[in-house]
Amino acid sequence: MPDAPLTPADLRRYIEEHAIRAELFRPQGDTSTVEAAARAIGCAPEQVIKSVLFLVKRGAGREPVLVLVAGTAKIAYPALGHLFGVGRKKVRMATPDEVLAFTGYPVGGVPPFGHPTPLPTYADRSLLAQEVLYAGGGDNRTMVKIARDELLRVTGAQLVEIAEPR
Repeated sequence: MPDAPLTPADLRRYIEEHAIRAELFRPQGDTSTVEAAARAIGCAPEQVIKSVLFLVKRGAGREPVLVLVAGTAKIAYPALGHLFGVGRKKVRMATPDEVLAFTGYPVGGVPPFGHPTPLPTYADRSLLAQEVLYAGGGDNRTMVKIARDELLRVTGAQLVEIAEPR
């Protein structure tokens, strides 16, 4: 992990260095919830995605994995366990300190890419319904706007079904 948390400036540098077609911006208004962020951005709540870090217990250690889901979706833990070939109780959401340690970014601003060490990434298939997505941009006030296909290219995310059915 870096000496200090990474910031939107670090993410901007990463985007530029890797020629990623994405835009960082700070919406006017509250972005503390998915619904509030969607209002501030002027998009559908389904376009706001969450980058959620999970730890999967295998043997003596825990492996970090990043899960990308629509902000309105609820993650199905049994589906995660099945995906990783472990029982549901062997998958848990990372603590804020663990999120910072593995991603370099604080909870509430974790981007789907640009971490010090690339993370295995899984994207829920429901994201395919949206052409443009908005994700954490490095802190709790900054967002990154990115096309769905660019997001999948940059993250190398495996498409999976991990959101609970609605």
